[in-house]
Amino acid sequence: MSNPEFHPGLADVPAAESAVSFIDGKRARLEYRGIAVETLAKDSFFEESAWLLLKGVLPRQKELADFDHGLIKERTIHFRLLDALKCLPESGHPMSALQAGTAALAMFHPMPDVHNAQANWEAVIRLIAKLPTIVAAFHRLRQGHEAIPPREDLGHAANFYYMLFGKEPSPAVTKVLDACLVLHAEHTMNASTFSARVTGSTLANPYTVIASAIGTLTGPLHGGANEEVLDMLDEIGAPEKAKSWLDDAVATKKKIMGFGHRVYKVKDPRASVLQDLAEKVFAETSKPVCYLTATSLEAAAIPVLGPKGIYPNVDFYSGSVYQNLGIPKDLFTPIFAIARVVGWLSHWLEQIGNNRIYRPEQIYIGQRDQHYVPLEQRP
Repeated sequence: MSNPEFHPGLADVPAAESAVSFIDGKRARLEYRGIAVETLAKDSFFEESAWLLLKGVLPRQKELADFDHGLIKERTIHFRLLDALKCLPESGHPMSALQAGTAALAMFHPMPDVHNAQANWEAVIRLIAKLPTIVAAFHRLRQGHEAIPPREDLGHAANFYYMLFGKEPSPAVTKVLDACLVLHAEHTMNASTFSARVTGSTLANPYTVIASAIGTLTGPLHGGANEEVLDMLDEIGAPEKAKSWLDDAVATKKKIMGFGHRVYKVKDPRASVLQDLAEKVFAETSKPVCYLTATSLEAAAIPVLGPKGIYPNVDFYSGSVYQNLGIPKDLFTPIFAIARVVGWLSHWLEQIGNNRIYRPEQIYIGQRDQHYVPLEQRP
């Protein structure tokens, strides 16, 4: 019997059947439960979109009110978890702090059995609510400040901003930050989602499931691309230098960060939405140089890279937006996780609803039928 065909990285190999989200890379179409992500980012908000992803339908008024109330009540973290965050090195990456804090939640909220639907839902709410608090608390503590307790009168995005900076965001800032959370909440079977489903398939508790997904997201090939976009824009220096920088990058086959996607062969729909919302935020102040450089680079790149199916993805503009909001670069990926936890949990619920543990095969390429040589006889 011949070996099965090998697909590096499981490229194009379906790993699950899912009703959570859908992508058509040729049409720039991303749907959450059948609804276009552009519509949700513009007309909905994070809490409503989260319910849609988790439950499969848009919430009724009371359902949304109860869900929102549950999130608000679960925003605080145990004082011992806060003490643990205080013990972490200030120089450590916030993603490591988030992964550690998320894993620690399992000790405060033990879940030996994941077949209890009510307990699972409570864990879902707890994780969505507490991850922003963990990120904001660690950021404050590493600066030598006290963590700012969450407020009950602010929405999910606005409260996160408040816990970071101790001030309320403007309506435009709230909208763009909320839209960023919506746009990053889910994206089919990416590496971290696959990691969540694999861990979930062992019937591990949901805190371990999300901690494993966060660990996967720390890798530079998955999370962190928007940080690298900003480094690239800083290297370019000014909008008028974008064209010459691009020409040199293409000639030397240098990677252009924020361009291209494994799925999208046209401009990422999330990038278009984010760019439109960014314009509204920048209208309150002024357009930062990095954003102007980004738009100049895109204009120069489309005639060159567009015919190859290489266009801006969501990371191309998100970094400029976050930087303009005063958010440090090393918090960009944790914000990604704060949003994506909804997608991870949606896939976890789907996985355990019809579970079979993941156990893929391998193609063995090593030696066989070797003899053991005693230590004293080895050359």
